[in-house]
Amino acid sequence: MFKKNTAGVDTARVRERLEKHRKKMKLSLKACAHCTLCAESCFLYMARDKDPKYTPSYKFINSIGILYKTNGNVDKVTLGEIRDNVWERCALCTRCYCPLGIDIPEMIALARSICREQGVYPQYDRE
Repeated sequence: MFKKNTAGVDTARVRERLEKHRKKMKLSLKACAHCTLCAESCFLYMARDKDPKYTPSYKFINSIGILYKTNGNVDKVTLGEIRDNVWERCALCTRCYCPLGIDIPEMIALARSICREQGVYPQYDRE
């Protein structure tokens, strides 16, 4: 079986953080119907010609969803991809609305905090 190189990531700490929110993450991921009704509440989605990568559900699923699915066994590359979703594609303005009651901003904030703890931040100086 292929084992991910998690060097440079404190996976035990990531798992510890995830465990504190496991019930809410599981319920939220299970409840997401991929309906995209949250999309038009996101000003970035609207401003980026409705690029699907800017829908709140995409950002949620491709951040917390990945962390949950892998049980925190992620590498720096994966955290970099999550960083792009939760910082570069999200202003965390809390305007996103889920008709099923998922607190998307809370989940994205959790993903941000996990990235931050692992030293993965936005890189504003890159092109």
